[in-house]
Amino acid sequence: MSERERSPRRGMCAAVLSLEAITLGLTTPVMIAVADVRTGVALGTGLGLALVCLLLAGMLRREWAYAAGWAVQVAAVGLGFVIGLMFVLGAIFALLWGTAYFLGRRIERERAAAYAAFDAQQTPPA
Repeated sequence: MSERERSPRRGMCAAVLSLEAITLGLTTPVMIAVADVRTGVALGTGLGLALVCLLLAGMLRREWAYAAGWAVQVAAVGLGFVIGLMFVLGAIFALLWGTAYFLGRRIERERAAAYAAFDAQQTPPA
């Protein structure tokens, strides 16, 4: 893949989802030990969301995966109703996700314009 084809938005968002997967996976034992959530529910929720994060990180070539990433952010904040600290951690990851998403899109637009200007300069006049 050439430098022109690399997506800064995809890279940054994948990094956020990967780190979030670790955090969500670590919520599983906390849900069981501290919040007295049943083991099956805690495993399904914590590890399930972690798995979704990892799968989405690999699917970010598709635009719908970004929408699903926003849904994961809502779910992470929603875990705050089970583990209060997840309101804070979920909000932090939602902020990181939003920053990666919007900043990445901006970089993509600016980079496309810069490459277009460069290509226009390199084309000999007719």
